[in-house]
Amino acid sequence: MDVRALAESDISQWAELRAALWTDQPRDELEADGRVALAKDPPLVVFVAEDESVLAGFIEFGFRSVAEGCESSPVPYVEGWFVRESYRRRGIGAALMRAVEDWCRARGFVELGSDANASNRLSRDVHAALGFEEVETLVVFRRVL
Repeated sequence: MDVRALAESDISQWAELRAALWTDQPRDELEADGRVALAKDPPLVVFVAEDESVLAGFIEFGFRSVAEGCESSPVPYVEGWFVRESYRRRGIGAALMRAVEDWCRARGFVELGSDANASNRLSRDVHAALGFEEVETLVVFRRVL
């Protein structure tokens, strides 16, 4: 398994993985949004795990001026993290997170933020297993007007 930075030739498979993570958004929108985010300044940074030309997973992060529980600014912030079900429980998610941590440390960052829906027990457990601490639980409200 090779963990490396996203290449232009990976974008189609990356969009497929993004669509598997964010099932409520159309794949073509996720691909277009991803391309825009890659071109921003600062850009979205993406690492992929590749197994014989198949992308097994990805992790993407950007930068936030403020992140709950963090003291520094800007804060690298994981925006998406996904491993195909058939590749799970092999350490791929942890390897992707290590790539982010190494990238951040090499550039002098001292914190890394991330989040998960309160109901996503798997993501919360994986974050905890990799050393993240929960700092806040957020309930979001909506009212139709």
